[in-house]
Amino acid sequence: MQEITELEKRITAALERIGKGVDRMSALPKGAAPAAGVQGSDAALRAQLEEEKSLTAQLQARLRAAKEREAKGDLQEKVDRLTQELDVQGLELQRMRRVNATLREQLEALRTAQASGVAEPQLINKTLMAELEALRATRLTEMAEMDEILAALEPHLTEARNA
Repeated sequence: MQEITELEKRITAALERIGKGVDRMSALPKGAAPAAGVQGSDAALRAQLEEEKSLTAQLQARLRAAKEREAKGDLQEKVDRLTQELDVQGLELQRMRRVNATLREQLEALRTAQASGVAEPQLINKTLMAELEALRATRLTEMAEMDEILAALEPHLTEARNA
């Protein structure tokens, strides 16, 4: 209880000092220079203000740099993802070319056998297997393209869900 009373006295005294200082400041004629102590505190406050402005500018520069790094990181992730998708498509395209070359060879052999009047069941089976493999390769290529399209649409779908 004594501490509360003592704190009240200290607060009251501080408020009185502040009131007297305000009265003195308002009693000065316009354009008159304040006392030396007030000028010193004013200069100290201005110095602190300049220091805070400098610190704020530094923090803003750091924030801008961090945002740029984040944007570059996002772009790098996108480039990496697109590179990976391109690699997958390239592999599927190579496979499809190889299978189509095999299919052409098998079809040529089948045509030659047909022209000579000899229809070999073994050639027909090889040709059908090559054709099935070509269809599988085409399907895998189309799936890779669909994955790429879905990956490109995903950010837009996520944005639409969140909106």
